[in-house]
Parts: sequence; structure tokens; C-alpha cells
Amino acid sequence: MANTHDTKANERTYGSFISTLKWSVPLISVLVLLILIIIS
Repeated sequence: MANTHDTKANERTYGSFISTLKWSVPLISVLVLLILIIIS
């Protein structure tokens, strides 16, 4: 079983990944929508 230090580091990494995902997915969606509008 992992010790508490590794678990805390993993939780921080996961939290930062989820935070980045919350901003990047909508941004990418808007960019794709703009590109589709420009192409059409």
C-alpha cells in the first residue's frame, strides 16, 4: 500500500489535472466551433 506522502502528491497531481481539464475542454470546444463556422 502507498504511504501517505505519495497519496498526497497523487491527489495534488489529480486535482491540478482536473482543474486544467475544466478550462481546456470548453476552450477547445469554442475553437473547434469557430473553425467550423469559418470553414462553412
